[in-house]
Amino acid sequence: MKKITVSASRTYDILISGGLLDCAGELASPLVKAPAAAIVTDDIVGALYGERLARSLLKSGYQVSKFVIVNGEPSKNAANYIELLNFLAREHFTRNDVIFALGGGVVGDLAGFAASTYMRGIRLVQLPTTLLAAVDSSVGGKTAIDLAAGKNLAGTFYQPNLVLCDYALMSTLSDDVMRDGIAEVIKYGVISDSTLFDILRAPITPQLEEIITRCVTIKRDIVVVDEKETGIRKLLNFGHSVGHAVEACSGYTISHGKAVAIGMAVMSRSCAAMGICSEDTSRAIISLIKSCLLPVATNFSPDQLADAMLNDKKRSGGTMTLVLPKTVGTCILQDMATEELEHFISLGL
Repeated sequence: MKKITVSASRTYDILISGGLLDCAGELASPLVKAPAAAIVTDDIVGALYGERLARSLLKSGYQVSKFVIVNGEPSKNAANYIELLNFLAREHFTRNDVIFALGGGVVGDLAGFAASTYMRGIRLVQLPTTLLAAVDSSVGGKTAIDLAAGKNLAGTFYQPNLVLCDYALMSTLSDDVMRDGIAEVIKYGVISDSTLFDILRAPITPQLEEIITRCVTIKRDIVVVDEKETGIRKLLNFGHSVGHAVEACSGYTISHGKAVAIGMAVMSRSCAAMGICSEDTSRAIISLIKSCLLPVATNFSPDQLADAMLNDKKRSGGTMTLVLPKTVGTCILQDMATEELEHFISLGL
């Protein structure tokens, strides 16, 4: 088992191994002593793993209740957020109790946002069940729900008390969902770790522990320096500004991972066209994305994407911070005037 410690506004451990779910209560109870635990999950994950988690928590002395949402991005909404808060109130949860977020990024974001705001903050344990959630959304304290105007526009920075990453749970994921996570892993390789980038040319499953550990370590190192995303944490958004725009333009019918893959490809081609990176670097990034069976193009126009990007959280006044690749393993942050976005994007489409 690998252990990575995050020393941010709250210090906590991320445990990475197969088989953690059935000892979740045993691992959590010394750190999170609480009378009651709410399992927040979705209908697919809950059917697969909810009872196993409940048994582990009951065995460790927790009183257990469950809140279940429908699987998918549309469930990360204000209505479910309010319903979850009301559920916690009906179940008489107090600040001494704890939420266990069992699922992918949607569950983790929604449960985290509720944990951060219910009674001004209760304890939170993240149990990511997808590769995407394991390497990205479960770590670092970002919580959010989507608004009609855009993705993740209401949220908080709220570090969990513990993250239990049981990669054995990923054995039930479809290839399609695994590819969504691989897109985020490619991101980490491009921004910080050329060795990780090269690792992805081999089969993923036998390397899950090393891949997750490398990604989480990169994110930990960035978060402890810039927890509230005022500087280098923005590097973690490589591919995301265009990616979120693709998601919004599609009405969220294009998944987050696939949209990010498109965003990374667009940024790489645009940077090559502007001389920010070499053509070889751009080709290497796009080649790896393609080899992982992820998309590298979109039918949405530059003006549609640029318009959607105006709701991006990284916009400040008339400028937006973009993450631009220079080489595999090195990216830079660059502010760009919003009126220049459409042309810049057009170079990469």
